[in-house]
Amino acid sequence: MIELEIQALSERREGLLIEVGRLVLASGFTLQRQRLVQDPHGILLTMVVRGPPRKRRALAAALDAYERIISFELEPFVEGEERAHFAASRAASNYIPAPAPMEAPPVAAAVAAPAPPPAAPKAEAFDKVKPVRLAPSAPAAPPVPRAPPPPPPAPEPDFEFILPAPRRAPAPPPAVVEPPFVELVPLDPDQAAVDQLQAKLESEYPQIMSRLLALDATVAEAAREPTLALAGRRVGGWLARRAPAAATPLALTDAIERIGLPALRALAEVEQDGNQLHIRHSPLCGADGHSGCVFFSGFLEALLGPALGASQLTIFPVCCRSYGADDCVLDLSD
Repeated sequence: MIELEIQALSERREGLLIEVGRLVLASGFTLQRQRLVQDPHGILLTMVVRGPPRKRRALAAALDAYERIISFELEPFVEGEERAHFAASRAASNYIPAPAPMEAPPVAAAVAAPAPPPAAPKAEAFDKVKPVRLAPSAPAAPPVPRAPPPPPPAPEPDFEFILPAPRRAPAPPPAVVEPPFVELVPLDPDQAAVDQLQAKLESEYPQIMSRLLALDATVAEAAREPTLALAGRRVGGWLARRAPAAATPLALTDAIERIGLPALRALAEVEQDGNQLHIRHSPLCGADGHSGCVFFSGFLEALLGPALGASQLTIFPVCCRSYGADDCVLDLSD
């Protein structure tokens, strides 16, 4: 036998666990645990199933043909190893790019080299000059007064450039972290607690849910499910002794309809679908995987066993509302 982990992505949640659980059963596997998680991409389904290795291809083909599954992965399950769901949203990176480097200022123009001094005029060769007589000069004209220079223009005001404040990078969205699988090593049932409670369960039946919830809260967590299963067998066996089965053994469907369904309806809201029982709003099944379906399984096992005769009754929990399903579903077979 091998254990496989199914990771699938779907658009809708309603009835997804029930329908995929039926595919798993039809492919020859049994369901070990399951989880539904809401994600921005859709509904993330995780299942751990157990079955023969030769049935792996049949299970993969059934999942591939199921129209509600957008995509899936089917890998071997390793106990204690956590695998993140392949379709889960990934956390955004906190990296903020560095600002672009500032451009270097333009290099100042090279200072022009000083112009060479003008060449000295060449000495002209003077020939012998004959003396010239100058005429008497006229009297100089009086100087014309000059207008005062205009005042220098007022300096223009400097412009002030207001730069916008730099924007801060938006905060990254919170990371979506899937809770890891936590499996406790089961302990033996707390038989002393069940023995002490049995007389009250029989005298107060069917108003026994408050007693069962108190038992659920007081026993050790690792012994909680075995203790609830033992309490279910005690109450179911007590009811079977009060109303003995018919001399002729009944078929499984008839036994469920005539004996199991009326007895369960005294404890919770139940609907029958062939050999499956849908338990709605079970008070024993809370959130975060705190399932109490084992009480109903033990109850039906002890109640229907005498009516089936030599047939061996097997009860498989298809899904539970404590893992996100709409109803708790028990599949009965002989």
